[in-house]
Amino acid sequence: MKNILLSLSLLLAAALGGCIEDSFSTAPADAPVAAVDTLRMGTVFTEECTPTFRFTLHNRASKSVSISSISLSGADAGHFRINVDGFSGKEFHDVEIRNRDSIFIFVEATLPANGRTTPVPADARVEYSCNGVTRSVVLQAMGRDACRLRAHTVTGTLDTDPARPYIVYDSLVVAPGATLNILPGTEMYFHDGAHMSVRGTLRAAGTPDAWIHLAGDRTGNVVADISFDIMSRQWTGIFFTAGSHGNLMQNVDMRNTWQGLAINGDPAAGLAPDLRLINCRLHNSAGLVLEATHATTEILGTELAEGGEGLLYLQGGEHTVNHCTLANYYLFSAIGGAALQLAHTGIDGDDDGSGAPHTSLLMTNSIIYGLGDDLSHKDLSGSQITLQSCLLKSAGTDDANFISCLWDTDPLYCNDRSAYVFDYRLQPDSPALGAADASLTLPDAATDCLGHPRGTSPALGAYALPKE
Repeated sequence: MKNILLSLSLLLAAALGGCIEDSFSTAPADAPVAAVDTLRMGTVFTEECTPTFRFTLHNRASKSVSISSISLSGADAGHFRINVDGFSGKEFHDVEIRNRDSIFIFVEATLPANGRTTPVPADARVEYSCNGVTRSVVLQAMGRDACRLRAHTVTGTLDTDPARPYIVYDSLVVAPGATLNILPGTEMYFHDGAHMSVRGTLRAAGTPDAWIHLAGDRTGNVVADISFDIMSRQWTGIFFTAGSHGNLMQNVDMRNTWQGLAINGDPAAGLAPDLRLINCRLHNSAGLVLEATHATTEILGTELAEGGEGLLYLQGGEHTVNHCTLANYYLFSAIGGAALQLAHTGIDGDDDGSGAPHTSLLMTNSIIYGLGDDLSHKDLSGSQITLQSCLLKSAGTDDANFISCLWDTDPLYCNDRSAYVFDYRLQPDSPALGAADASLTLPDAATDCLGHPRGTSPALGAYALPKE
């Protein structure tokens, strides 16, 4: 019996031992292979830690291999850091990869300021040696200097410098009586939780060839090929207070916020701030994209898109909307409200008790179509709200408040939500093409955000021409 048990023990040990190959290959042909030749880390801000990138080393041999060394090399190696299979350092020895297995190498960098107005390359290599073979993966990054504003208050007049991007930490406040001029081509990036508060005047006037960008400061991709650029909740937003006036945003791309853009008046003090939006894109907000309370707005040729709680909220005040596209295909949660939300309308006792005049809106030559409801109010009888020559998702009929509208009609955007493409230009066979009333096109909306004239037979919405 003892002999039988000994034999079984030896057989079991042999079986278990056969599950893991403990011998190491020393053949040069079995040296591990990297998944990439070059790790491209893109353009990053200097003096800021980059996102973490990674690549894998694969052992394709039938035996384990031992990598004698892994290290950084090159003139800029000191700006890079690596983590090998869970351990941080600058140099590693005797790193084992079992047969048919792989390890991760993580890479990040902090590039120094360079004093240049254009990005400066920084190159290094991850070198690894095994079985007498030395190979390397090239690390490539571009360092871009930025102007940093930390809890900054603008007094007097400040003109931005488009030559360098701005990074805003905490807050950027335009004091009462002050003016912030954001010049064409300026890029302004906001750190997590940062916001802009306008108590004076904001003049952000870009052009079709030199847009102004207001966005979160995260670079790189969230995962795989999904860019941080489509992610909301990266910074708080822009808030215009009751005392602000003379505000203009033109050819501005504002994205990635928690609360979008809000402009709020004070009826008790008789303060109604004003804002003109011309040929802008406001998108990717976890809340509303644009909220106006007892204020005056003029929104022309503008795209309002992807809002977790809706796109445009109007409560009191006077509003003109012409040649705009309201398209909600928000990705990160169920949509919590209609694309166009109206309050203090005077309809069936809808009154906020402020004593201020009810909401006045004239929306013309525009599109409201996307996921969720298009309108918070389907019956606008008795209100000061008119939608004329507009394309709507709702099935309805014209009346005194809805004039010459296209009901229950898909505008055929060029977006593909499943592929993370949010493009609200029109397809060549869109029913919105040529459907606008040229007599309703306002002078400042005669050319779209891309510089295309609308002509005598204009399309509905923000874009004059279909996507080619």
